[in-house]
Amino acid sequence: MNHTALLHLAGAGMAIAMESALSGPPLWRHFGGPVHDTTTWPLAGARPLPPNALDGDLAFSVLPTHGLGWFQQPALLGARPGDATGEGSDWAQQFEVEGIDRTDHTLTIRLGDEVAALGLTLHYGIDPATGVLTTWAELENRDTTPFRLDWLAAACVPLPPEADQVIGFWGRWTLEFQQARERLGVGMWRRDSRRGRNAHDTFPGVIVGSTLADDEGPAWGAHLAWSGNHTMLIEPLNDGRRQLQLGEWLAPGEVVLAPGERYRTPDALLSFSHAGLNGLSGQYHRHVRRHVVQWPGGAMAPRPVHLNTWEAVYFNHDLDGLKALATAAAAVGVERFVLDDGWFHGRHNDRSSLGDWWPDAGKYPQGLGPLVDHVRGLGLQFGLWVEPEMVNPDSDLFRAHPDWALQMAGRPLVTGRNQLVLDLSREEVVDDLFTKLDRLLKAHPIAYLKWDMNRDLATAATGAGHRGRAAYRRHTLALYGLLDRLRLAHPWVEIESCSSGGGRVDAGILKYTHRVWTSDCNDALTRIGIQSGFLRFMPPELMGAHIGPERSHTTGRTHSVAFRAAVAMFGHLGVEADVRTLDGAAREDLARWISTYKDWRDVVHQGVLRQGERGGLHWVQAVAADQGAALVSLYRRLEEAPRYTPPLKVAGLDPRRRYRPQALHLPPVPHSHSTAPVFDALVAGSLEMSGAELAELGLPMPPLPPESAVVIGIRSA
Repeated sequence: MNHTALLHLAGAGMAIAMESALSGPPLWRHFGGPVHDTTTWPLAGARPLPPNALDGDLAFSVLPTHGLGWFQQPALLGARPGDATGEGSDWAQQFEVEGIDRTDHTLTIRLGDEVAALGLTLHYGIDPATGVLTTWAELENRDTTPFRLDWLAAACVPLPPEADQVIGFWGRWTLEFQQARERLGVGMWRRDSRRGRNAHDTFPGVIVGSTLADDEGPAWGAHLAWSGNHTMLIEPLNDGRRQLQLGEWLAPGEVVLAPGERYRTPDALLSFSHAGLNGLSGQYHRHVRRHVVQWPGGAMAPRPVHLNTWEAVYFNHDLDGLKALATAAAAVGVERFVLDDGWFHGRHNDRSSLGDWWPDAGKYPQGLGPLVDHVRGLGLQFGLWVEPEMVNPDSDLFRAHPDWALQMAGRPLVTGRNQLVLDLSREEVVDDLFTKLDRLLKAHPIAYLKWDMNRDLATAATGAGHRGRAAYRRHTLALYGLLDRLRLAHPWVEIESCSSGGGRVDAGILKYTHRVWTSDCNDALTRIGIQSGFLRFMPPELMGAHIGPERSHTTGRTHSVAFRAAVAMFGHLGVEADVRTLDGAAREDLARWISTYKDWRDVVHQGVLRQGERGGLHWVQAVAADQGAALVSLYRRLEEAPRYTPPLKVAGLDPRRRYRPQALHLPPVPHSHSTAPVFDALVAGSLEMSGAELAELGLPMPPLPPESAVVIGIRSA
């Protein structure tokens, strides 16, 4: 039997393998779990030719291109602009290998097309510790004429025939990260964002598998580390497999490469796990923790409890009232006070003043200093809301520089939330923003910026040197540059990525930020689903999760402090309510939950998180990295017919070690007249179980009314 040498990378439970072709780019053999005997495999090129096929019927390569026999989605689309006759050229490419560079965990393939005068580099790198594969592609124009690029996949990989189910993400404002399970069929599955950001309805991640179970079965994941437009697609191939592609969606004419110019895609992060959805999430969590987020000082400090002022005061800023709010917040254990929208010049509603980043003289006659000093005197950090990418037409900035807004000649200005988008591709715009923010950060000991972005990009084009070319990509790259510049100037400041809630969440923005505002919805029942989707790819310490008011301002539902806190415990905890108005019992209850969060945040923020759903029940568990402790919660979302709640199994602990579970919260059950001794033991912390018993038999659960939760802490006996 003929054999061929393989190009192979492996790490932490996953592997990729390709074979060199007689001509053209290498062919895909494998993307999934570990493979053995990777020196040589049977030659795949010796395929029988089916009837009615081209004589050179093309196999699936690492770079399928259009025009010479590949009839599925190409990984590259583009052409040279037409000449005087309107005819374009080089839209069909045929690349050959120019070189391959390998290390233990990286593979770089250099390709060239002499006829089209294009060069292309494909890079693959597997992190041996986390099992996440990072891929990117870079195109070079080697000709003397421009090349218009319409599509270049950051990742183009195979999926086996059995991977026929997909989880995509959809939603809207206040309902982000909803998980849609679909069965793949004979057509293409595709999701695009053309909004200039990830957007609330198109998180740039996808999961594929055969069962998509919580803890078992194969699962493939893909995520694009990019904060702008994107495309993800899955398409059947003629050999029964499917191809998965993802990359940056480009507007027509947005990228035209001058002679010698290059375009590099964003990074795509791909992974595989045999341990179902939770195994896949664990790998992404480890990767983001190790290789994406860059903490001030090089290591994550305990995530401080927030008090965000928005739902407490909205635009009604009063210095004495805000001081009283900070004092009340400190009394219940808050560690960081974040002053939200409404503090800057002329800002009394959402119709004016964006761009005028200095304190409003009427609300703050002595500037922010008195409030900052009061907050820090209480032992709290001070944080501040900003929305630097935007400008209101009613602002000093826009009146002085109307040309600084993204706009298209001959087209109307399209506002969103009464605001326009600044053209960050202009150096003078970025310099102005940096100067204003730098002045604020130098004037006061501000530890945190809540960086918001409250609209989609429309007519996002600039005329300054670009003749109205689409500006989506330039805006995203300039945003990264501005954030990087601020981080270098103020390395101890943490930054939150907020975009009307979760409209901009990805591993690209998280290279420059340290937290995400997951959603503007603080309704605990709705938050269960929002947070579940977020946690598929992102670790909990980055997930802003606040205890909102008793009545949600987005849904109108009311919930107990216990239910609101039990849901928020598994993220970066905050409070989004007017704590001045709480009565004594409610204030004590809130203080107790904040204290509980502090006791357990190291487990949640450094451990292994798992989650799952069964009917109207949803559970979340975090197990410490050393298996010495676990925090678990079971939420009942809906009423169901069974009278008894099934036991809650806790996986991931040492099966031989003894543990003491203790109920941190058991909900009151209406019309219940008795309780089992086991629940008394849970409350007292006198129950003792082995890790094996917890995993195989589980913890007994009491009856749960709708919209209630059980929270149990487990520590070594």
